[in-house]
Amino acid sequence: MRTRNALITAAREVFERDGYLDARITDITQAANVASGSFYTYFNSKEEIFQALVEMVQEEMLHPHLRERTGITDTRQLIDAANREYLRAYRRNARLMALFEQVAQIDENFLALRVERGNAFARRNAKMIRALQHDGEADPSLDPLVTAHALSVMVSRMAYMVFVLEHRIPFERLVTTLNKIWENGLQLKEAPQEGNRELPAEPPADA
Repeated sequence: MRTRNALITAAREVFERDGYLDARITDITQAANVASGSFYTYFNSKEEIFQALVEMVQEEMLHPHLRERTGITDTRQLIDAANREYLRAYRRNARLMALFEQVAQIDENFLALRVERGNAFARRNAKMIRALQHDGEADPSLDPLVTAHALSVMVSRMAYMVFVLEHRIPFERLVTTLNKIWENGLQLKEAPQEGNRELPAEPPADA
């Protein structure tokens, strides 16, 4: 496991430095300080280790069980906490997120993986929206899945614009603006009662 993790860490260094197309397996093994043949004990190709790196970064950007970890129950505060966690993780991984965007344009398998992962996040958000509608907190006329996609893509693309394209927006202004658009989009009302509901997931990876 240590060797596999060392290879993934080295792959991140090489991919960020050289890009996806120019990265070589020999460069990865050299950066990991392992024998070249050891690579194939863990991965079959450059594409496979890139996918492992993607999965590692995506796990870092997840924030499951946010209510349980933070003790927050207010919907607005949960949205704020989820958006902050996602944006901070995106900022930490901005160079890789830019690379993921590029690879998705040239690798159909990677694009399909990102689309499916994004759909899974949207489905999770849609479940949360349905719970809010059931509790009388959100506009009942909204289509939960379409709304989940729209709001999540908004956050994801704004993160790309700010942290990859380096459009200058102060972090606090960014997160509070996105929170307000989430609240206005859902037409959030005060909760009549406390209930258990799914938390906002990070924006879809295919955005």
